[in-house]
Amino acid sequence: MQLRRADVLRGARDLLDADGLDGLTMRKLGAALNVQAGGLYWHFPSKQALLEAVADDLLAGVAETPPAGPWDQRLLTLAHRLRQALLSVRDGARLVAETFVTEPNTSMAGRTGMRILMDAGLPAEQAAWTMFAVGHYVLGHTIEEQSTGADREAKLAAQAEADADLRELAAAIGADPGRRFEFGLALMIDGIRVRVSGRTPADS
Repeated sequence: MQLRRADVLRGARDLLDADGLDGLTMRKLGAALNVQAGGLYWHFPSKQALLEAVADDLLAGVAETPPAGPWDQRLLTLAHRLRQALLSVRDGARLVAETFVTEPNTSMAGRTGMRILMDAGLPAEQAAWTMFAVGHYVLGHTIEEQSTGADREAKLAAQAEADADLRELAAAIGADPGRRFEFGLALMIDGIRVRVSGRTPADS
């Protein structure tokens, strides 16, 4: 049976979920698909090309037009879709952060966000910068969620025994990541509302 591009992408996602980004190699992927590693290069000329394709495949559906409503709710929907897509596979956020992808799904997600912000009144340049900022926040937060932070949290908890400020920080880090994500995203939306309203921070 001929190996298809979709088979390679599916196999790469399965291997990524099982072994993480550092464990995804062309040799391992070839073994998992019962083909020589060289056969994979028929579909992807390099491992980097494969990673970029997997990253873009991961974002399929993120850019579907959000339901009609206020711009801020539509942007929130887009940000939540992005986080859920990144969380859908092990090291998904790292994968997207470590690839520079201009493939259809990735580009469409950015354009969808820009259209939402431009419809709200932001100039194109500011809409683009805003989408970079929102995207970086979602990526950074999700990378932390997916990282193995047990040792870090244990060290912080030990230090917190003698430091009240660190105790508060340890409690904040240990909070539900979904709640922390919502809080940070709300802060960003509040700032964007200032821009959309035409006021600068100094005017508010």
